[in-house]
Amino acid sequence: MYFIYNVISNLVFLFSPILILFRIIKGKEDPNRFQEKFCFYSKKNNFKSVWFHAASVGELMSIIPVIEKIEKNKNIKQIILTTSTKSSAKIFKNYKFKKTFHKYYPLDTNYLTNKFISIWKPQLAVFVDSEIWPNMFKNLYEKEVPLILINARLTKKSFERWKIFGKFANDIFSKISLALPSNLETKKFLKKLGTKNIHIAGNLKFYGNKKINASNKFSLKKKFKNFKILCAASTHGEEEILIAGLHKNIKKNFKKLLTIIVPRHINRSEEIVNNLKKIDLKIIKHSSDNKLKKNTDIYLVDTYGEATKFYQLSKITFVGGSIVKHGGQNPLEPARLGNYIINGPNIDNFKEIYAFLSKNKISVTTSNIKKMQKEIENKLYKKLSISKTEKIFNIGEKILNKNIHYLIKYIT
Repeated sequence: MYFIYNVISNLVFLFSPILILFRIIKGKEDPNRFQEKFCFYSKKNNFKSVWFHAASVGELMSIIPVIEKIEKNKNIKQIILTTSTKSSAKIFKNYKFKKTFHKYYPLDTNYLTNKFISIWKPQLAVFVDSEIWPNMFKNLYEKEVPLILINARLTKKSFERWKIFGKFANDIFSKISLALPSNLETKKFLKKLGTKNIHIAGNLKFYGNKKINASNKFSLKKKFKNFKILCAASTHGEEEILIAGLHKNIKKNFKKLLTIIVPRHINRSEEIVNNLKKIDLKIIKHSSDNKLKKNTDIYLVDTYGEATKFYQLSKITFVGGSIVKHGGQNPLEPARLGNYIINGPNIDNFKEIYAFLSKNKISVTTSNIKKMQKEIENKLYKKLSISKTEKIFNIGEKILNKNIHYLIKYIT
């Protein structure tokens, strides 16, 4: 099976220049750094590394607190963090790390993964969430580099896919030195796929920093002081239209309503603006820095890494990826900052988190538009209690410490 996989990965490698050129034109690839995906780097490396790999923004944000703690370890000379997307690279720039730097993850061919390992000399490799790469795992194992899967997550759908390639899957998953699953379902799936050393450490996405930039909060509150805010976060496709329709209905009774939309992919900003203008809504983009007017309906956040600022303005947030068949997005960030959560039924990616929020009366799941409208109207003026936000913070702190407890044993 490795032979077939390598044939496919080498074919991808052959056509990758065309694919990357297409992605550069679309704005999805960095024209100045795409060479890193082929293991071409501007500087040589002289140190052993602790290596973290996170696919994109969500995985990156979950691992940042771990890296912040690990950086303080005197035994570590440098930390390399790889991701696969341009958006995650932009987010990384917001953090002022002393030992940690960012590179793009290479294509998963046998040659490139071996080259990556020989250049960066990882003493430990930590993969986040559901990042499973056969050639990289094989080559790390052969070079006796411990491999940890942290905040591991496997859905039933992905498990069923891996099961089709039983022996191949077992060969890959058995190479994991330690798995720290984020939920019990993933623990069960990992065990069945051949991972031996498994410990439940909890979902890192529960963790959030209590320190909020006070100056940002003050300036934004001043800017939005004349409005009542509804937030819509991590929206996909038709979800902006749904929220826009709700906005129009709710504004009939709440004249000062302003809806802040933070789309999952900001490269869709122009498409969103055009769609919402068709239904006669007044829109301002965050990047324009234009002043809000009394008749402004939608404030579109078309920049990366700023969602947290806007959750501080609202008391209720619709979390997207839950009406469309995407599996949901992480609702914990707005909840930690005092927002009630409203979401659609497609939340398989975060089942346990939503179950926790629902049990604590922090979230409501519905696809019924009338019920959604009623929930929003009821919560526009009702802030989440401090005891509930504190509960999320405390759980997050315990989970972070537990993950680091297991991780630190592999760092010498």
